[in-house]
Amino acid sequence: MAFNHLPAAMHDALGALSVTPVTHSVPMAKNHRTARPAGDTGSRPSPHRILERLTSGESRAARITHMEHMPARTGRHAVWPDRIRSEVIAAIQEAGIDHPWAHQAEAAEHALDGESVVIATGTASGKSLAYLAPVLSTLLDGAEAANGRGATALYLSPTKALAADQRRAVRELAAPLGNRIRPAVYDGDTPVEEREWVRQYANYVLTNPDMLHRGILPAHPRWSSFLRSLRYVVIDECHTYRGVFGSHVAQVLRRLRRVCARYGSDPVFLLASATSADPAHAAGRLTGLPVTEVSDDASPRGELVFALWEPPLTELHGERGAPVRRTATTETADLLTDLTRQGVRTVAFVRSRRGAELISVITQERLSEHDRKLARRVAAYRGGYLPEERRALERALHSGELLGLAATTALELGVDVSGLDAVLIAGYPGTRASLWQQAGRAGRSGEGALAVLIARDDPLDTFLVHHPEAIFDQPVESTVLDPDNPYVLAPHLCAAASELPLTEADLALFGPAAPGLMPQLEAAGLLRRRAGGWYWTRRERAADLADIRGGGGSPVRIVEEGTGRLLGTVDEAASHTAVHQGAVHLHQGRTYLVRKLDLEDSVALVEEAVPPYSTTARDTTSIRVLETDTEIPWGAGRLCYGSVEVTNQVVSFLRRRLITGEVLGETKLDLPPRTLRTRAVWWTVTEDQLDAARITPEILGGALHAAEHASIGMLPLFATCDRWDIGGVSVPLHPDTLLPTVFVYDGHPGGAGFAERAFHTARAWLTATRKAIASCECEAGCPSCIQSPKCGNGNDPLHKRGAVRLLTELLREAPRQSPQETTLEAAPQEPGPGVDRDPQEPGPGVDRDPQEPGPGVDRDPQEPGPGVDRDPQEPVPGADRDPQEPVPGVDRDPQEPGPEANQDPQDQGPRPDRAPRE
Repeated sequence: MAFNHLPAAMHDALGALSVTPVTHSVPMAKNHRTARPAGDTGSRPSPHRILERLTSGESRAARITHMEHMPARTGRHAVWPDRIRSEVIAAIQEAGIDHPWAHQAEAAEHALDGESVVIATGTASGKSLAYLAPVLSTLLDGAEAANGRGATALYLSPTKALAADQRRAVRELAAPLGNRIRPAVYDGDTPVEEREWVRQYANYVLTNPDMLHRGILPAHPRWSSFLRSLRYVVIDECHTYRGVFGSHVAQVLRRLRRVCARYGSDPVFLLASATSADPAHAAGRLTGLPVTEVSDDASPRGELVFALWEPPLTELHGERGAPVRRTATTETADLLTDLTRQGVRTVAFVRSRRGAELISVITQERLSEHDRKLARRVAAYRGGYLPEERRALERALHSGELLGLAATTALELGVDVSGLDAVLIAGYPGTRASLWQQAGRAGRSGEGALAVLIARDDPLDTFLVHHPEAIFDQPVESTVLDPDNPYVLAPHLCAAASELPLTEADLALFGPAAPGLMPQLEAAGLLRRRAGGWYWTRRERAADLADIRGGGGSPVRIVEEGTGRLLGTVDEAASHTAVHQGAVHLHQGRTYLVRKLDLEDSVALVEEAVPPYSTTARDTTSIRVLETDTEIPWGAGRLCYGSVEVTNQVVSFLRRRLITGEVLGETKLDLPPRTLRTRAVWWTVTEDQLDAARITPEILGGALHAAEHASIGMLPLFATCDRWDIGGVSVPLHPDTLLPTVFVYDGHPGGAGFAERAFHTARAWLTATRKAIASCECEAGCPSCIQSPKCGNGNDPLHKRGAVRLLTELLREAPRQSPQETTLEAAPQEPGPGVDRDPQEPGPGVDRDPQEPGPGVDRDPQEPGPGVDRDPQEPVPGADRDPQEPVPGVDRDPQEPGPEANQDPQDQGPRPDRAPRE
């Protein structure tokens, strides 16, 4: 939490963290300083100078494809609203903040007026203080009530780490206010003996949506005094609530509003968001309320130097002789090594836990060749560690004891890591919002920072590093969520009925789809209608019907074969790709081989080993159309959107050499198929269009397959999805359409809104896909354009030129796009120097560093796939949870309802039946 208002001498305590997204670090006490590394005099080279050192040498310099310089900006002050209590203003001033920025004062004014507000400003812009000032002032008013708790506030964070960081910051800021402000965390790490105190006495409770869903709302009578006085609900990092997870959270918030009304309260919602497109609309969709937007960022910022970096080609060749680039993992480890030797405090963001461990190990090995002491100043930060281990790493990073950290998105959110000098980003993180958040973790007040995006050998990354306008000239994506998804809504209606009987009047709160679902829930025997409304009929807990992180099924236990020791668990849906027989599994820095996966007993037996390779699962997919909702003609072809059923089966896995990513071999697997009912966009072409594109029957399958791969990879530029959130299938003659057809579908039951977004931006999306394939410099296809390392068909057949001709013909008669699509389509320009590669071209699963685990592939099961937004640091059943972390139901307060009542939010596995894309 950085307020970025400290006096000049205090700039180390709270550095500016970036040029865009999020910040969550409140100012520390006056004597708090972020120490520089031992021996550092306090001065450091400029980001330009740091980059010059990194690129010294001809081969290194050629890897920079673009450098963007963002100049420093001055701030605009204002005054706090006169309704903020003088004690709160004095406490803020004691923390070193004399005056608020204009956007902070504006947001506080709206909050005091009783208007829900979303603060969507850049990193280090002081969003936390903007909502804390009115909240603390109101809590002080409430402290004067007879019971000392006439007003309360609830803080919701997507991760436990962020909530813990916020509590520390609030305690420091509110220290002059005494015990009138009583912040407390309520999550899976909260000791049982403290929980009753939190319910009865805390007036600022910090928790997460999962605990609200499973622990607080089902037990609302025990929270009655807190809920009766609830004045504010703070939703931090609200832009992370997207896709299926965001849709679930939207319904949890509606349940909260309903329960609050039962106790006579009507809380105001205060939301903090990264800069995004139309934050007020997204916040309103999330809360179900009208929300005022504050997005004019009045805070200052230091300069940012942002470099785009493409690793060089190697002498190795991939499938079908395709050229292969040096992996982003190895390249990032080299850069982290160099920066550490320079004494530059750096975080390297990696998509997977396995990748974080690899970069840390490689960097330590290379540093130990020069200085063993220096090697000990580099570590990995990821999920699966014990809470005390994570806190120790955070303290070491704060103090300067650590110089380098390889981290998952655990540190992307607002955990206070101010004082960093540089950020390395190993592969495009999936959305521009995440990219800016990660870049924003570096920088100190008034000083510059360096960010480097290292491209993976895949279409989208390759496009982006050669088309910087797609990063720097485009707005952050819109947040996509669909609270009316029946797969999401139905279990929340059951949960709401178990909390309080549902009435006809309540249904409007849950959206237009709710009335139509009630008869179905009655017919299923889940709800029973009486004169007073609908009642929950079962003995089990209704909240258990909804796994808001998207998991499902019983978790598969990972057990060491020789000792019987439980290493953790992996979600049942991810087990086919993560812990299949022969899979390499990494846990706590140690490598294990899976000897047997027993699906009946839900156990994977592993043994410690040191194989010189990683594993990547491959699968096959078939699809059938259930219902076509919308279709529009594209010349003789058609673009459609509707419901489909996807059947997926993991069929084999690849072994890839560590460091180089070279394929060593493929092993067949015998696993049962999985089915998924979801939403999809698909397009067809006619025989006349095929003739016009010169697509013969011999190359038709390869052309469709190549277009499918590339279009899946490009979609993240047009929707807030990750490649692992979507899948695809191409068929030369589909039995439902009776035409050559390409499908792209949401990898979540009931859909997540991504395919719908693809339908509405189809012209721009497919235009970018065609350009991406056409401009790649390879001859017949490579990982940078149409190949996918996850393809269950071994990237066969693929026909690059055929795909370009096919898409050209399809787009020739496509209807004109909307104004929004015009902007998106204009983004890709000519390829960058030396690379003829088209703009936005990734293929499903192609955008992965061969060493980086793929969707459920060899990705550490704990690492949430984008779109899941699970706290990457927290174990999840289905997430390789550390055995010492409480299992769902184990850390339960005995008085809490039911076995998973207050289940640790992060004990949620990845989405169920996430269907792979090929």
